[in-house]
Amino acid sequence: MNSVERREREKQERRESILDSAEQCFFSKGYERTSMDEIAKGAQLSRALLYVYFKDKAAIMRGVMLRAGYALLSAFQAAQAAGGSGLVQLERMGRSYYRFSLEQPNYFDVLTNASTFAHLMDSDEQTAELSACSELAMGCMVESMQTGVADGSLSRERVADPTLTAYYLRGALHGVILQTRQQEDASLAGQPAAEQLLDYTMLMLNQSLRA
Repeated sequence: MNSVERREREKQERRESILDSAEQCFFSKGYERTSMDEIAKGAQLSRALLYVYFKDKAAIMRGVMLRAGYALLSAFQAAQAAGGSGLVQLERMGRSYYRFSLEQPNYFDVLTNASTFAHLMDSDEQTAELSACSELAMGCMVESMQTGVADGSLSRERVADPTLTAYYLRGALHGVILQTRQQEDASLAGQPAAEQLLDYTMLMLNQSLRA
């Protein structure tokens, strides 16, 4: 490894260390109550060096949001790459989205509450990358729908607009996932178990699109 490559690796490691520290602070005490000094201390960097990598706290939050976006994209891509009919791919994606909410709840919350950070979305490279990442994730669903229409597992009439249908499906499933989380918090008697509700939701969504 030459000196240029070594410097680039060190810069990337420092950047990741900053984001690791920010996540610990943001997820434990909240964005507003976190200071740049706390993030710098957690990353074992000076405050001045912190600003070399991120111009402000909002830029750091965009970095965390980008991490969350790529984590979800990776889950969708893996679900799609596992193969099968378009319908099978979509169901696998839906279940991977549910697992994402369980296994990476802080990232799920960051993406869910992205609209509340609209005031942080200054135009920069990270903003553009966030948009591209989101489009790629939705693109996985759209491609699987197109595959399903082509292989006959999905109804051509019911999936007349794959993009619109993809947004509908993700929105419906997202709402159910939020409901299961609220149920776990409330522990109301007589409510369906989270897994039971998810299974029923997937069944209903599949039946609504099946050829």
